[in-house]
Amino acid sequence: MSLFADLLSSVFERRYRSALEPELSGRSIQELCFDLLGSAGEVSGSVTARYILDRYNQMSVVEKTAFFWFLTNDLGLMPDAVHTALAEYESTPNKSTYRAFMQAVEPRRQELARRLNRVPGATAQLVKLRADLRELLPENPAFDLVDQDFKHLFSSWFNRGFLVLRPINWESAAEILEKIIAYEAVHAIGSWEDLRRRVQPSDRRCYAFFHPAMPNEPLIFVEVALTKGVPGAIQTVLSEERDTLDAIEADTAVFYSISNCQAGLAGISFGNSLIKQVAADLSRDLPGIETFVTLSPIPGLNDWMPQRDEQDVAKGEALRQAAAYYLLQVKRPDGRPRDSVARFHLGNGALVHDVHAAADLSANGMTQSSGAMVNYLYDLPRVAEYHEGYATEHSIAASVEVQALAAAYQKSLQ
Repeated sequence: MSLFADLLSSVFERRYRSALEPELSGRSIQELCFDLLGSAGEVSGSVTARYILDRYNQMSVVEKTAFFWFLTNDLGLMPDAVHTALAEYESTPNKSTYRAFMQAVEPRRQELARRLNRVPGATAQLVKLRADLRELLPENPAFDLVDQDFKHLFSSWFNRGFLVLRPINWESAAEILEKIIAYEAVHAIGSWEDLRRRVQPSDRRCYAFFHPAMPNEPLIFVEVALTKGVPGAIQTVLSEERDTLDAIEADTAVFYSISNCQAGLAGISFGNSLIKQVAADLSRDLPGIETFVTLSPIPGLNDWMPQRDEQDVAKGEALRQAAAYYLLQVKRPDGRPRDSVARFHLGNGALVHDVHAAADLSANGMTQSSGAMVNYLYDLPRVAEYHEGYATEHSIAASVEVQALAAAYQKSLQ
């Protein structure tokens, strides 16, 4: 019945849009947005919403910038209405005054987004719209108000309860595999053969989160290597000549690449849930796996390292010491690590397990960290403890070896 109802709705929308086309085409997108906010009819509202989205997709950068200024200036909060609604609620707290206050404190652009999202395919278009908005933010900081509203809505629309974890393998749809190649953000996938080596062998896994409203668009994906022992270099993990390991012989799951796919979902956290869900699934399917680690880049190391160190620590123990010190001791003003990848994994409850020199000899690896990489360990029984310490006191859990490396570097500075 639902499919039949959707089919009828689609037919009515097309006929209704055809009848309204002359009127719609003669109105500005700002007028259409006000029409949509004032619309009570479901079909007329859907037609207007579709027309607005189609119009937006045809805009130039200049026109999109003007549209975002409209959202910023004309569909934001109205302070006088907020003050009035609050005073009335404080004077007479009841259902009516509470509802009026809730309406007053919500910018109208949030309701506009909800109404736009009622048409099929709109969710993906709104995610793309926010990606456009964020590209314009550096030159238009006032747009941050609009961005915060989209982030607020998307945090609800894309919460963990709606996400679906799906394995990606060599039999997955070509459309999905193409997107894995395109979205890989850590270790570039150079060819279809390169992708096959990452998803087909028995000791390789790939998982992605999807949303029902965007079934063919991965939101985030993780690539996993099943190994014996903890690897210290990405070259060995991705080597074309490596010997394939039978999955049941593996004792370690290595999360070696985590890629966010949608720029329009920046700031919406999926990684924590993804890692925990994948670890739980692997533990269930392969009980021999007892260790869960990452093999992660250190993207800010070279930007931080003093000039004398760049010459002194191109490889070897000195580089490991510098990397350990950077991860444990170099902080932002808020007390959290300067390194973005460290903030992500430590915030998820991981421990800094080990650091390695000559671990990523690619051009990107050498540029960002002189080839250094780090293992973050997810000690499942202690993840909650480490997360709590990091969240409340910014404390960083680290192995004895990593602490010793950091101490050695600090001593070298004296």
